[in-house]
Formats: sequence, C-alpha cells, structure tokens
Amino acid sequence: MWKQRAKRVAVIIVAVLAVGAAAIAWLWSKRPSLDAINWPAPTVAAATVTDTVVVTWLGVTTLLFDDSETQILVDGFFSRPSLADVVLDREIDNNAAMINYALDEFRMRRLAAIIPVHSHFDHAMDIGAIANRTSASVLGSESTVAVARGAGVPEDQITSIVLNQPYEFGQFTVTLLPSPHAPIGWRGSVPMPGTIEEPLVMPQPVSAWREGGSYTIIIAHPQGTTIVQGSAGVADSALSNVAADAVLIGVGGLESLGREYAEQYWQSVVTATGARSVYPIHFDDITRPFGDIVPGPRFLGDFATTAEWFEAFRDRWDNDAQLYMPEFGQPIAIYAQPVPDA
Repeated sequence: MWKQRAKRVAVIIVAVLAVGAAAIAWLWSKRPSLDAINWPAPTVAAATVTDTVVVTWLGVTTLLFDDSETQILVDGFFSRPSLADVVLDREIDNNAAMINYALDEFRMRRLAAIIPVHSHFDHAMDIGAIANRTSASVLGSESTVAVARGAGVPEDQITSIVLNQPYEFGQFTVTLLPSPHAPIGWRGSVPMPGTIEEPLVMPQPVSAWREGGSYTIIIAHPQGTTIVQGSAGVADSALSNVAADAVLIGVGGLESLGREYAEQYWQSVVTATGARSVYPIHFDDITRPFGDIVPGPRFLGDFATTAEWFEAFRDRWDNDAQLYMPEFGQPIAIYAQPVPDA
C-alpha cells in the first residue's frame, strides 16, 4: 500500500514540476518588441573622430566611455550565464574567450577604471578578469573589492570608494552617490541583498554575488556630464544639485513597480538634473549571449509599457529632453546630439 502511495505522490510531484516548467517557459517567451518603440537612434561617432566623448553600450548596463585619451568602463558583464545557470544557481566561471573578444573588438586599450553600479553578477561578474588583462583600477563597494580580490587583482588596482568623493582619470572626473536598488524582488525586496564578505574565487553560483550597495555614477568631462543610473531605485533629492547633459537610465523591472513609482523615478533622475538626452539601459535579457539584444520577458517588467510612460513623463515634465534608443556596440557622440524642437 505504502509503495503505491509513494509512487502516486512521485507522479504528482513530477507532473507539478512539468507544469511549472512549462509555465515558466511560456512566460519567458512573451516579450515586447523593440520595433514598437519609435525613438530615434543617437548620432554615432565617426571612426575618424578623435576630439569628442563617445559612449558605447555593450548590453545591460555595461558602458564604455572614451575621449580618445582615457577609457572608463561602467560594469563588466561579457560572460553571460545561461537561463539554466541562473535558475538552477549552477556554478559559473568567466568566459575567457568572450572577455578577450570584447576587449579587442571594442579596443579597450586605454582602460583606466572599471566601476560597477553594484555587485550583482550581471554587473560585476567579469570585473576582475578585465582588470587583470588591462591594469585598470577597480572602484566600488567592499563587495566589489571582494570580487576583484577573488580574481587576484593586485591591491594597487583596487579602490574601496568614498561616497561623494571625485576620482580623476585623465579628463574624466567620476563621483559615486548612494542610490537604492530597485525593489523588484519578492514583496518589494531587493534581489540578492547583502554583502560579499570574502574574496570571491571563481567558479561560483550567481547567488554568490550580492548587491553590496548601489550607486548613481556621475561622469564629468570638460565636454559635458553624464549620469549613469544602473538600477531603477528612486534617488529622492540626491541629484537635485547635479546638472547633467545626458542620463543613461536603468529600466530593469521598472514597469512591475507601477506608473506612479516610474514617474517619481523619472523626476528624481531626469527632471532634477535637466538632462537633454535620455537613454534607457538594462532593458535586455541578461541570460542571452553577449551582443544578442532581446528585451526581457514581460512578466519581469514590460519595456514597451515603460517606454510609453517615459514619453508621457517627458511631455509633461521635460519638453526639451529627447529619448534615444541605444544600439549595441555603436559609439554614441554623447554630447553632440540634436537639440529637440521647441
């Protein structure tokens, strides 16, 4: 009798797991289309340009700033674990071939600093491997420091940042302000919270990367100022005294937080700074291969809806701002964009 009951229970469990897996697969396949977002592409810097600041979006919130003399890399996420790696929390390692390809393809030969917006795997996974290949400095929280140390980055390349303190790299001045992570976890929590206490030696499951504190990154240059807001946390009045020309604004999971939250977020980052150029980032699926830009699934936050909201917020609060859609790997002349019609 008990064997029959055990078999029946096992069959039920397998059936439930199968239905659950099918439901997840169906939800994961439902995505908005980028074609539905009718925003202009930004002006691309010509290959011969040597006297302007360019920013190249490399997926998620990995951004390469370059003024022809110095390069700054925000985040470092080239290895791209698969969906199964993430869901099953399997151990993952840096993809050496992909990192080498990215460094060569995007000519990261003058990299001075690597600065993650926080220490989750989709932002900080490859920072140590990049630093070891380039001799760039790694700046960030104690959790970011732990990631770098786990990769064997020399101590003289590692800086535990002081908030609100400017750091100079060539003509770039970088300042990090504290900023909350978007509350997109279970019941308004932050996903994978906490800190990384010990050097993070690879391989590790994605859950080993902890937020460790999130930042708004202000990157100033004689040509202009850009704000990188990697996670959609409302910064309240933190940027009220910061003037910016451009904002690279993280939208991951934003739609799931509701329109009212999104409008407050827009006002705290765009309206407060007077930015004239606005670029969404962190709208793509973090489990797709490097360079494969596909919007995240709708159930995690519909980017098409977020885009509609942003247009409405722009029209209501910031008529002189222009929304642009960044293209993977295309160098944006960040301070040479057309001025919107009045």
